[in-house]
Amino acid sequence: MTELRSWLTEVKNLGQLEEVHGVHWDLELATLIELFNEKRKNRPALLFDRIADYPRGHRVAANLLSSVSRLALTVGLGAKLSEFEFIQKWRRRVKEIIPIEPEVLSEGPLFENVMKGERIDLLSFPVPRWHELDGGRYIGTDDLVITRDPEEGWVNVGTYRITVHTNKRLGLYISPGKHGRVHRDKYFQAGRAFPVAVSFGHHPLYFLVASTDVPYGVNEYAYAGGILGRPVPIIHGPLTGLPLPADAEIAIEGEVLPGDVMPEGPFGEWTGYYASSQRAEPVIQVKAVYYRHAPILCGFPLLKPSSGDTLHFSLMRSALIWNALDEAGVPDVRAVWVHPAAGRFLTVVSIRQRYPGHAKQAAMIASQCRSGAYLGRYVIVVDEDIDITNSDEIIWALSTRSDPVRSIDILKRCWSGPLDPALPQEEKGLSSRALIDATRPYEWRDRFPPASGASRDLKEKVAKKWEKLLDPNGS
Repeated sequence: MTELRSWLTEVKNLGQLEEVHGVHWDLELATLIELFNEKRKNRPALLFDRIADYPRGHRVAANLLSSVSRLALTVGLGAKLSEFEFIQKWRRRVKEIIPIEPEVLSEGPLFENVMKGERIDLLSFPVPRWHELDGGRYIGTDDLVITRDPEEGWVNVGTYRITVHTNKRLGLYISPGKHGRVHRDKYFQAGRAFPVAVSFGHHPLYFLVASTDVPYGVNEYAYAGGILGRPVPIIHGPLTGLPLPADAEIAIEGEVLPGDVMPEGPFGEWTGYYASSQRAEPVIQVKAVYYRHAPILCGFPLLKPSSGDTLHFSLMRSALIWNALDEAGVPDVRAVWVHPAAGRFLTVVSIRQRYPGHAKQAAMIASQCRSGAYLGRYVIVVDEDIDITNSDEIIWALSTRSDPVRSIDILKRCWSGPLDPALPQEEKGLSSRALIDATRPYEWRDRFPPASGASRDLKEKVAKKWEKLLDPNGS
Protein backbone atom coordinates (compact mmCIF):
# COMPACT_ATOMS: atom_id res chain seq x y z
CA MET A 1 0.00 0.00 0.00
CA THR A 2 1.12 3.57 -0.64
CA GLU A 3 -1.49 5.12 1.64
CA LEU A 4 -0.35 7.04 4.72
CA ARG A 5 -3.24 5.73 6.82
CA SER A 6 -2.37 2.08 6.13
CA TRP A 7 1.27 2.81 6.98
CA LEU A 8 0.24 4.41 10.30
CA THR A 9 -1.82 1.31 11.12
CA GLU A 10 1.22 -0.91 10.52
CA VAL A 11 3.34 1.36 12.71
CA LYS A 12 0.70 1.25 15.44
CA ASN A 13 0.80 -2.55 15.28
CA LEU A 14 4.56 -2.35 15.83
CA GLY A 15 3.90 -0.34 18.99
CA GLN A 16 5.68 2.70 17.56
CA LEU A 17 2.83 5.20 17.13
CA GLU A 18 2.02 7.72 19.85
CA GLU A 19 -1.29 9.57 19.49
CA VAL A 20 -1.39 12.98 21.18
CA HIS A 21 -4.52 15.07 21.78
CA GLY A 22 -4.89 18.72 22.73
CA VAL A 23 -1.55 20.18 21.68
CA HIS A 24 -1.35 23.77 20.36
CA TRP A 25 -0.15 24.34 16.79
CA ASP A 26 1.91 27.38 17.79
CA LEU A 27 5.34 26.05 18.94
CA GLU A 28 3.96 23.53 21.45
CA LEU A 29 3.53 20.77 18.84
CA ALA A 30 7.12 21.05 17.57
CA THR A 31 8.57 21.45 21.07
CA LEU A 32 6.80 18.28 22.18
CA ILE A 33 8.39 16.43 19.23
CA GLU A 34 11.81 17.68 20.32
CA LEU A 35 11.19 16.53 23.89
CA PHE A 36 10.04 13.09 22.74
CA ASN A 37 13.24 12.70 20.76
CA GLU A 38 15.47 13.86 23.61
CA LYS A 39 13.84 11.70 26.26
CA ARG A 40 12.84 8.55 24.37
CA LYS A 41 15.56 6.19 23.16
CA ASN A 42 13.10 4.69 20.68
CA ARG A 43 11.62 7.77 19.06
CA PRO A 44 7.95 7.12 18.20
CA ALA A 45 5.98 8.31 15.21
CA LEU A 46 3.53 10.99 16.40
CA LEU A 47 -0.05 11.66 15.32
CA PHE A 48 -1.60 14.84 16.71
CA ASP A 49 -5.38 15.34 16.87
CA ARG A 50 -7.80 17.74 18.57
CA ILE A 51 -5.24 20.45 17.95
CA ALA A 52 -6.05 23.81 19.56
CA ASP A 53 -8.37 25.97 17.37
CA TYR A 54 -9.12 23.05 15.02
CA PRO A 55 -11.84 20.40 14.87
CA ARG A 56 -11.19 16.79 15.72
CA GLY A 57 -9.94 14.91 12.67
CA HIS A 58 -7.72 17.68 11.30
CA ARG A 59 -4.46 15.96 12.15
CA VAL A 60 -0.68 16.38 11.91
CA ALA A 61 1.71 13.43 11.56
CA ALA A 62 5.41 13.87 12.33
CA ASN A 63 8.54 11.98 13.40
CA LEU A 64 7.55 9.34 10.88
CA LEU A 65 10.99 7.97 9.95
CA SER A 66 12.89 8.45 13.21
CA SER A 67 13.48 4.71 13.76
CA VAL A 68 15.35 2.18 11.64
CA SER A 69 12.44 -0.27 11.84
CA ARG A 70 9.96 2.25 10.40
CA LEU A 71 12.44 3.22 7.68
CA ALA A 72 12.95 -0.43 6.78
CA LEU A 73 9.18 -1.00 6.77
CA THR A 74 8.72 1.97 4.44
CA VAL A 75 11.15 0.69 1.80
CA GLY A 76 10.04 -2.94 2.06
CA LEU A 77 13.02 -4.41 3.94
CA GLY A 78 11.04 -5.69 6.92
CA ALA A 79 10.85 -4.04 10.31
CA LYS A 80 13.43 -5.88 12.43
CA LEU A 81 16.85 -4.60 11.39
CA SER A 82 19.73 -2.96 13.20
CA GLU A 83 21.20 0.24 11.78
CA PHE A 84 24.06 -1.54 10.05
CA GLU A 85 21.84 -4.35 8.82
CA PHE A 86 19.72 -1.68 7.16
CA ILE A 87 22.75 0.04 5.61
CA GLN A 88 24.02 -3.26 4.23
CA LYS A 89 20.64 -4.29 2.85
CA TRP A 90 19.87 -0.86 1.40
CA ARG A 91 23.22 -0.49 -0.35
CA ARG A 92 22.58 -3.83 -2.09
CA ARG A 93 18.93 -3.06 -2.77
CA VAL A 94 19.61 0.37 -4.27
CA LYS A 95 21.76 -1.25 -6.97
CA GLU A 96 18.83 -3.45 -8.02
CA ILE A 97 16.08 -0.83 -8.29
CA ILE A 98 14.47 -0.77 -11.72
CA PRO A 99 12.07 2.19 -12.01
CA ILE A 100 8.43 1.28 -12.67
CA GLU A 101 6.23 3.92 -14.25
CA PRO A 102 3.27 4.98 -12.07
CA GLU A 103 -0.32 3.88 -12.65
CA VAL A 104 -2.53 6.79 -13.73
CA LEU A 105 -5.99 6.76 -12.14
CA SER A 106 -9.01 8.81 -13.16
CA GLU A 107 -10.20 9.34 -9.57
CA GLY A 108 -8.91 8.99 -6.04
CA PRO A 109 -9.68 9.75 -2.39
CA LEU A 110 -7.69 12.99 -2.64
CA PHE A 111 -10.72 14.64 -4.30
CA GLU A 112 -13.20 13.90 -1.49
CA ASN A 113 -13.20 17.63 -0.71
CA VAL A 114 -12.39 20.56 -3.02
CA MET A 115 -11.86 24.29 -2.32
CA LYS A 116 -11.73 26.82 -5.13
CA GLY A 117 -11.95 30.60 -5.43
CA GLU A 118 -13.05 32.45 -2.32
CA ARG A 119 -13.53 29.17 -0.44
CA ILE A 120 -9.79 28.50 -0.37
CA ASP A 121 -8.43 28.71 3.17
CA LEU A 122 -5.08 27.04 3.75
CA LEU A 123 -5.20 27.86 7.45
CA SER A 124 -8.25 25.66 7.79
CA PHE A 125 -5.54 23.01 8.29
CA PRO A 126 -3.55 23.03 11.57
CA VAL A 127 -0.32 24.38 10.07
CA PRO A 128 2.31 24.57 12.84
CA ARG A 129 4.69 27.34 13.69
CA TRP A 130 7.69 25.10 14.17
CA HIS A 131 10.41 27.30 15.71
CA GLU A 132 10.37 30.40 17.87
CA LEU A 133 12.15 32.65 15.35
CA ASP A 134 10.36 31.39 12.23
CA GLY A 135 8.93 34.04 9.94
CA GLY A 136 5.54 32.33 9.77
CA ARG A 137 3.65 29.05 9.74
CA TYR A 138 5.20 26.46 7.41
CA ILE A 139 2.80 24.05 5.73
CA GLY A 140 5.55 22.58 3.54
CA THR A 141 8.27 20.74 5.47
CA ASP A 142 7.42 17.14 4.49
CA ASP A 143 5.95 18.01 1.08
CA LEU A 144 6.12 17.00 -2.58
CA VAL A 145 6.53 19.95 -4.93
CA ILE A 146 5.70 18.71 -8.43
CA THR A 147 6.95 20.62 -11.48
CA ARG A 148 7.56 19.97 -15.17
CA ASP A 149 10.47 21.08 -17.34
CA PRO A 150 8.91 23.42 -19.96
CA GLU A 151 11.47 22.46 -22.62
CA GLU A 152 12.02 18.74 -22.09
CA GLY A 153 8.71 17.75 -20.47
CA TRP A 154 10.07 15.63 -17.62
CA VAL A 155 8.51 15.84 -14.16
CA ASN A 156 10.39 16.45 -10.92
CA VAL A 157 9.13 15.74 -7.40
CA GLY A 158 11.15 17.60 -4.77
CA THR A 159 10.86 18.68 -1.14
CA TYR A 160 11.13 22.46 -0.70
CA ARG A 161 9.93 24.62 2.17
CA ILE A 162 6.58 26.42 1.90
CA THR A 163 5.10 29.05 4.22
CA VAL A 164 1.52 30.31 4.44
CA HIS A 165 1.31 34.05 3.67
CA THR A 166 -2.48 34.33 3.37
CA ASN A 167 -5.34 31.89 2.99
CA LYS A 168 -4.53 31.41 -0.71
CA ARG A 169 -0.90 32.55 -1.11
CA LEU A 170 2.12 30.39 -0.27
CA GLY A 171 5.80 31.31 -0.17
CA LEU A 172 8.00 28.82 -2.03
CA TYR A 173 11.74 28.65 -1.33
CA ILE A 174 13.89 26.41 -3.57
CA SER A 175 17.67 26.32 -3.11
CA PRO A 176 19.84 27.14 -6.13
CA GLY A 177 20.67 24.15 -8.32
CA LYS A 178 17.64 22.07 -7.33
CA HIS A 179 15.58 20.69 -10.22
CA GLY A 180 12.46 22.61 -9.20
CA ARG A 181 14.50 25.83 -9.23
CA VAL A 182 15.79 25.04 -12.73
CA HIS A 183 12.21 24.51 -13.93
CA ARG A 184 11.06 27.76 -12.31
CA ASP A 185 13.89 29.75 -13.87
CA LYS A 186 13.12 28.42 -17.34
CA TYR A 187 9.48 29.55 -17.07
CA PHE A 188 10.49 32.96 -15.74
CA GLN A 189 13.11 33.48 -18.44
CA ALA A 190 10.38 32.86 -21.00
CA GLY A 191 8.08 35.31 -19.20
CA ARG A 192 5.57 32.55 -18.40
CA ALA A 193 3.64 31.56 -15.28
CA PHE A 194 5.19 28.58 -13.49
CA PRO A 195 2.58 25.82 -12.78
CA VAL A 196 3.01 23.95 -9.50
CA ALA A 197 1.22 21.14 -7.67
CA VAL A 198 2.05 20.22 -4.07
CA SER A 199 1.13 17.32 -1.80
CA PHE A 200 1.21 18.03 1.94
CA GLY A 201 0.24 14.57 3.25
CA HIS A 202 1.33 11.21 1.79
CA HIS A 203 3.05 7.87 2.39
CA PRO A 204 6.58 8.41 3.83
CA LEU A 205 8.13 6.65 0.82
CA TYR A 206 7.27 9.63 -1.37
CA PHE A 207 9.06 11.98 1.04
CA LEU A 208 12.11 9.71 1.00
CA VAL A 209 12.47 9.71 -2.78
CA ALA A 210 11.70 13.44 -3.02
CA SER A 211 14.32 14.45 -0.46
CA THR A 212 17.20 12.05 -1.17
CA ASP A 213 19.38 11.12 -4.13
CA VAL A 214 17.47 9.69 -7.08
CA PRO A 215 19.44 8.94 -10.28
CA TYR A 216 19.43 11.86 -12.71
CA GLY A 217 16.59 11.76 -15.22
CA VAL A 218 14.53 9.22 -13.24
CA ASN A 219 11.02 10.24 -12.21
CA GLU A 220 10.59 10.01 -8.43
CA TYR A 221 7.24 8.21 -8.72
CA ALA A 222 8.86 5.61 -10.99
CA TYR A 223 11.73 5.24 -8.52
CA ALA A 224 9.25 4.74 -5.65
CA GLY A 225 7.56 2.07 -7.76
CA GLY A 226 10.91 0.41 -8.31
CA ILE A 227 11.51 0.29 -4.55
CA LEU A 228 8.09 -1.28 -3.97
CA GLY A 229 8.22 -3.54 -7.02
CA ARG A 230 4.89 -2.26 -8.34
CA PRO A 231 3.54 0.98 -9.82
CA VAL A 232 2.39 3.70 -7.44
CA PRO A 233 -1.04 5.27 -8.11
CA ILE A 234 -1.09 8.87 -9.32
CA ILE A 235 -3.77 11.22 -10.54
CA HIS A 236 -3.31 14.24 -12.77
CA GLY A 237 -4.29 17.59 -11.30
CA PRO A 238 -7.30 18.97 -13.21
CA LEU A 239 -5.76 22.45 -13.55
CA THR A 240 -2.04 21.82 -14.17
CA GLY A 241 -1.97 18.22 -15.40
CA LEU A 242 0.81 17.57 -12.89
CA PRO A 243 0.80 14.13 -11.22
CA LEU A 244 -0.23 13.93 -7.55
CA PRO A 245 -0.40 10.80 -5.36
CA ALA A 246 -3.94 9.52 -5.85
CA ASP A 247 -4.26 8.80 -2.13
CA ALA A 248 -2.61 12.00 -0.89
CA GLU A 249 -4.21 13.62 2.17
CA ILE A 250 -3.95 17.31 1.21
CA ALA A 251 -2.78 18.88 -2.06
CA ILE A 252 -2.94 22.12 -3.99
CA GLU A 253 -2.57 23.34 -7.55
CA GLY A 254 -1.46 26.82 -8.44
CA GLU A 255 0.96 28.99 -10.32
CA VAL A 256 3.90 31.28 -9.66
CA LEU A 257 4.01 34.51 -11.64
CA PRO A 258 7.31 36.18 -12.57
CA GLY A 259 7.97 39.08 -10.21
CA ASP A 260 5.31 38.07 -7.66
CA VAL A 261 7.32 37.85 -4.43
CA MET A 262 6.82 38.32 -0.68
CA PRO A 263 9.21 38.24 2.31
CA GLU A 264 9.95 34.61 3.22
CA GLY A 265 11.78 33.25 6.26
CA PRO A 266 13.67 32.95 8.38
CA PHE A 267 13.20 29.24 9.04
CA GLY A 268 15.07 26.86 11.35
CA GLU A 269 16.74 24.39 8.98
CA TRP A 270 18.16 20.85 9.25
CA THR A 271 21.53 22.26 10.31
CA GLY A 272 19.98 23.32 13.62
CA TYR A 273 20.42 26.99 12.74
CA TYR A 274 18.72 29.89 11.02
CA ALA A 275 21.26 29.94 8.21
CA SER A 276 19.42 32.47 6.04
CA SER A 277 17.51 35.63 6.85
CA GLN A 278 14.18 36.90 5.53
CA ARG A 279 14.19 37.79 1.84
CA ALA A 280 11.82 38.14 -1.09
CA GLU A 281 10.84 34.77 -2.60
CA PRO A 282 8.26 33.75 -5.22
CA VAL A 283 4.64 33.14 -4.25
CA ILE A 284 2.30 30.32 -5.28
CA GLN A 285 -1.14 31.67 -6.10
CA VAL A 286 -3.31 28.72 -5.06
CA LYS A 287 -6.11 27.92 -7.54
CA ALA A 288 -7.51 24.76 -5.92
CA VAL A 289 -7.16 22.75 -2.69
CA TYR A 290 -7.99 19.04 -2.47
CA TYR A 291 -8.22 17.03 0.72
CA ARG A 292 -9.59 13.83 2.19
CA HIS A 293 -12.08 13.51 5.01
CA ALA A 294 -10.19 13.87 8.35
CA PRO A 295 -7.04 15.01 6.54
CA ILE A 296 -3.51 14.41 7.84
CA LEU A 297 -0.84 17.07 7.30
CA CYS A 298 2.68 15.60 7.30
CA GLY A 299 5.39 17.57 9.08
CA PHE A 300 9.17 17.33 9.24
CA PRO A 301 10.10 19.93 11.87
CA LEU A 302 13.85 20.22 11.05
CA LEU A 303 15.12 20.40 14.61
CA LYS A 304 18.75 20.16 15.69
CA PRO A 305 20.07 16.88 14.23
CA SER A 306 20.64 15.51 17.74
CA SER A 307 16.94 15.85 18.59
CA GLY A 308 15.36 15.76 15.16
CA ASP A 309 14.11 13.18 12.69
CA THR A 310 17.28 12.69 10.61
CA LEU A 311 18.12 9.00 11.09
CA HIS A 312 16.73 8.05 7.68
CA PHE A 313 18.98 10.57 5.92
CA SER A 314 21.98 9.20 7.82
CA LEU A 315 21.32 5.55 7.02
CA MET A 316 20.47 6.02 3.35
CA ARG A 317 23.38 8.39 2.73
CA SER A 318 25.75 6.00 4.52
CA ALA A 319 24.71 3.25 2.12
CA LEU A 320 25.19 5.46 -0.96
CA ILE A 321 28.65 6.67 0.11
CA TRP A 322 29.68 3.07 0.84
CA ASN A 323 28.55 2.10 -2.67
CA ALA A 324 30.56 4.99 -4.12
CA LEU A 325 33.67 3.74 -2.33
CA ASP A 326 33.08 0.25 -3.73
CA GLU A 327 32.53 1.59 -7.24
CA ALA A 328 35.78 3.58 -7.01
CA GLY A 329 37.66 0.38 -6.15
CA VAL A 330 38.48 1.15 -2.51
CA PRO A 331 38.97 -2.28 -0.89
CA ASP A 332 38.05 -3.55 2.55
CA VAL A 333 35.64 -0.83 3.59
CA ARG A 334 34.15 -2.26 6.77
CA ALA A 335 31.50 0.39 7.49
CA VAL A 336 30.32 3.93 6.68
CA TRP A 337 28.43 6.19 9.09
CA VAL A 338 27.05 9.62 8.28
CA HIS A 339 26.64 10.72 11.87
CA PRO A 340 22.97 11.57 12.60
CA ALA A 341 23.92 14.30 15.09
CA ALA A 342 25.92 16.14 12.42
CA GLY A 343 23.55 16.04 9.47
CA ARG A 344 25.65 15.98 6.30
CA PHE A 345 28.69 17.52 7.98
CA LEU A 346 30.49 14.43 9.36
CA THR A 347 31.15 11.07 7.71
CA VAL A 348 33.12 8.29 9.38
CA VAL A 349 34.62 5.42 7.35
CA SER A 350 36.03 2.23 8.82
CA ILE A 351 38.61 0.30 6.76
CA ARG A 352 41.00 -2.62 7.11
CA GLN A 353 44.23 -1.03 5.87
CA ARG A 354 45.82 -2.82 2.92
CA TYR A 355 48.43 -0.42 1.54
CA PRO A 356 50.03 3.00 2.12
CA GLY A 357 47.58 5.80 1.35
CA HIS A 358 44.52 3.54 1.69
CA ALA A 359 43.00 5.74 4.41
CA LYS A 360 43.54 8.97 2.46
CA GLN A 361 42.05 7.42 -0.69
CA ALA A 362 38.92 6.44 1.24
CA ALA A 363 38.63 9.91 2.78
CA MET A 364 39.00 11.72 -0.55
CA ILE A 365 36.34 9.66 -2.28
CA ALA A 366 33.90 9.75 0.64
CA SER A 367 34.23 13.54 0.74
CA GLN A 368 33.74 14.15 -2.99
CA CYS A 369 31.38 11.43 -4.25
CA ARG A 370 27.87 12.48 -5.29
CA SER A 371 26.24 11.57 -1.96
CA GLY A 372 29.00 12.96 0.25
CA ALA A 373 30.12 16.14 -1.47
CA TYR A 374 27.27 18.58 -0.83
CA LEU A 375 27.69 20.48 2.46
CA GLY A 376 30.25 18.06 3.87
CA ARG A 377 32.75 19.24 6.47
CA TYR A 378 34.72 16.38 8.02
CA VAL A 379 35.59 12.85 6.94
CA ILE A 380 37.28 10.67 9.56
CA VAL A 381 38.79 7.31 8.59
CA VAL A 382 39.33 4.75 11.36
CA ASP A 383 40.48 1.14 11.68
CA GLU A 384 38.06 -1.77 11.58
CA ASP A 385 38.17 -2.32 15.36
CA ILE A 386 36.28 0.95 15.95
CA ASP A 387 32.48 0.88 16.33
CA ILE A 388 31.70 3.97 14.28
CA THR A 389 28.14 4.23 15.58
CA ASN A 390 29.63 4.87 19.03
CA SER A 391 30.70 8.51 19.33
CA ASP A 392 32.96 7.72 22.28
CA GLU A 393 34.95 5.24 20.18
CA ILE A 394 35.23 7.72 17.30
CA ILE A 395 36.59 10.38 19.66
CA TRP A 396 38.98 7.84 21.21
CA ALA A 397 40.38 6.87 17.80
CA LEU A 398 40.60 10.51 16.72
CA SER A 399 42.41 11.48 19.92
CA THR A 400 44.87 8.57 20.14
CA ARG A 401 45.63 7.51 16.55
CA SER A 402 45.88 10.84 14.74
CA ASP A 403 48.51 13.55 14.91
CA PRO A 404 47.36 16.94 13.56
CA VAL A 405 50.43 17.62 11.41
CA ARG A 406 50.50 14.15 9.87
CA SER A 407 46.84 13.22 9.84
CA ILE A 408 44.80 16.20 8.62
CA ASP A 409 44.43 17.36 5.00
CA ILE A 410 42.35 20.38 3.97
CA LEU A 411 40.49 20.58 0.66
CA LYS A 412 39.49 24.07 -0.44
CA ARG A 413 36.67 25.40 -2.64
CA CYS A 414 34.39 22.38 -2.27
CA TRP A 415 30.64 22.21 -2.90
CA SER A 416 28.61 23.94 -0.22
CA GLY A 417 25.27 25.77 -0.18
CA PRO A 418 23.23 28.64 1.26
CA LEU A 419 22.37 26.78 4.48
CA ASP A 420 25.96 26.38 5.71
CA PRO A 421 25.88 28.19 9.09
CA ALA A 422 29.67 28.50 9.40
CA LEU A 423 30.07 30.73 6.34
CA PRO A 424 29.35 34.45 6.07
CA GLN A 425 26.77 35.39 3.46
CA GLU A 426 29.33 36.57 0.90
CA GLU A 427 31.14 33.20 0.97
CA LYS A 428 28.13 30.89 0.61
CA GLY A 429 28.47 28.20 -2.05
CA LEU A 430 32.06 27.05 -1.48
CA SER A 431 33.61 25.57 1.66
CA SER A 432 36.56 23.49 2.82
CA ARG A 433 36.84 19.86 3.92
CA ALA A 434 38.98 18.33 6.65
CA LEU A 435 40.09 14.77 5.89
CA ILE A 436 41.32 13.13 9.09
CA ASP A 437 43.28 9.87 9.08
CA ALA A 438 42.57 8.41 12.51
CA THR A 439 43.93 4.96 11.65
CA ARG A 440 47.07 3.44 13.10
CA PRO A 441 49.95 4.86 10.99
CA TYR A 442 50.37 2.34 8.19
CA GLU A 443 54.18 2.38 8.22
CA TRP A 444 54.41 1.15 11.83
CA ARG A 445 50.92 -0.13 12.53
CA ASP A 446 52.28 -3.49 13.74
CA ARG A 447 54.27 -1.64 16.44
CA PHE A 448 51.37 0.61 17.48
CA PRO A 449 50.40 -0.02 21.14
CA PRO A 450 47.71 -2.72 21.33
CA ALA A 451 44.30 -1.62 22.57
CA SER A 452 43.21 -2.74 26.02
CA GLY A 453 39.80 -4.21 26.70
CA ALA A 454 38.04 -7.19 25.18
CA SER A 455 38.16 -7.77 21.43
CA ARG A 456 34.95 -7.54 19.44
CA ASP A 457 34.84 -11.33 18.95
CA LEU A 458 35.26 -11.93 22.68
CA LYS A 459 32.56 -9.37 23.48
CA GLU A 460 30.11 -11.09 21.13
CA LYS A 461 30.87 -14.48 22.67
CA VAL A 462 30.38 -13.28 26.25
CA ALA A 463 27.32 -11.18 25.35
CA LYS A 464 25.63 -14.20 23.81
CA LYS A 465 26.24 -16.28 26.94
CA TRP A 466 24.94 -13.54 29.27
CA GLU A 467 22.21 -12.19 27.01
CA LYS A 468 19.44 -12.25 29.63
CA LEU A 469 21.54 -10.53 32.26
CA LEU A 470 22.58 -7.80 29.86
CA ASP A 471 19.04 -7.18 28.53
CA PRO A 472 17.90 -3.87 30.09
CA ASN A 473 14.28 -5.03 29.80
CA GLY A 474 14.96 -8.43 31.30
CA SER A 475 14.19 -9.52 34.83
